[in-house]
Amino acid sequence: MWQFQSPEIIFGEDALSWLDSLQGRRAYLITDANMVRLGFAQRIQDQLAAAGLESRVFGEVEPDPSIQTVRRATSALLDYEPDVVIGLGGGSCLDAAKAAWFLYERPDVALEEINPFQPFETGKARLIAIPTTSGTGADATIGVVLTDAEQQRKLVIYARELQPAVTIVDPSLVLGLPPQITADTGMDVLSHSIEAFAGPWHNDFTDGLCLKATELVFTYLPRAYADGSDAEAREHMHNAATMAGVGLSNASIALAHALAHAFGAVFHTPHGRTVGMFLPYSLEYTATGGGTRYAELAAFLRLPAAGEVEGTASLVAAIRALARQVNQPTSIQEMGIDQAAFDQALSQLVAKAAEDPQMLTTLRVPSDDDLAQLFRYAYEGHTVNF
Repeated sequence: MWQFQSPEIIFGEDALSWLDSLQGRRAYLITDANMVRLGFAQRIQDQLAAAGLESRVFGEVEPDPSIQTVRRATSALLDYEPDVVIGLGGGSCLDAAKAAWFLYERPDVALEEINPFQPFETGKARLIAIPTTSGTGADATIGVVLTDAEQQRKLVIYARELQPAVTIVDPSLVLGLPPQITADTGMDVLSHSIEAFAGPWHNDFTDGLCLKATELVFTYLPRAYADGSDAEAREHMHNAATMAGVGLSNASIALAHALAHAFGAVFHTPHGRTVGMFLPYSLEYTATGGGTRYAELAAFLRLPAAGEVEGTASLVAAIRALARQVNQPTSIQEMGIDQAAFDQALSQLVAKAAEDPQMLTTLRVPSDDDLAQLFRYAYEGHTVNF
């Protein structure tokens, strides 16, 4: 038996108008300084006021949000006692909002104690997500990624309660998004959809979402990257991000994310850019063990796919071609990481990747030696053949 879970999704042109009918007394927006500076937070507050809700803004979320920031946001929620909590922004803002909302609901539970197999009773406030990038899928997932600055590690948390009740996918919020952010977040969508489709927890319900999201990325990411005002491309990429988020939330992700989580924790590189770079290497490694669905995915994309070997090769080639089309790195070296710094960090990278929760849903789980070799191949840009 499996349980498919999804937020209520409000999408399309003028989706933000849904807030006009929102019920409640007080709302708290959790976002970053950039969203405040650009007027996005005020835009949401104006609509909340029109619906009769008072509101406040916590605008201190940083990239790769820290546990300390989440605790400050939680303290603000406990003081204000809202009945609506809204995460506004990219994945960092949404993850911080989700974690702070949970601790507001359950101040008796430590973040490290949250797990997907133990239900938690909640009910103080409704959690709403409003994404302003098209990539992380955090508006639809049951996961949160936080940074433990003291221990220099990523804290990855999963619980069904962490999935927002509502996500508002309004394409007007991503019009004009800079090309670099468009590319970084777009490769994140692709990594989510491919890993969720190919993983051991996939099912009929997630397959449809992941296949369509993958197709949308290959079709519309180059257009969105080339022209930030391309409304059609922006809308499809924004939808794809949430579709892949629902897919991964119900089928999980895998090796590329384990590698990226480890690498990002050490070198502080943008997550989407990092996981997109690792994705082809993880596919090549996994396919060497056999039993993958890469040929099926390649055939869906109308790529050569006579068997697993050909399907994997053509899928990997297509991913790298897309990456180059949107000026994304295809090796660690291309990310500007110095060889000496990489060599010094290698044992730490291996240890962090080995303990990542995504190893539980990886079809072929690498040994420490294989992980070290994978990182080395990714540094040099070699085809994985072991």
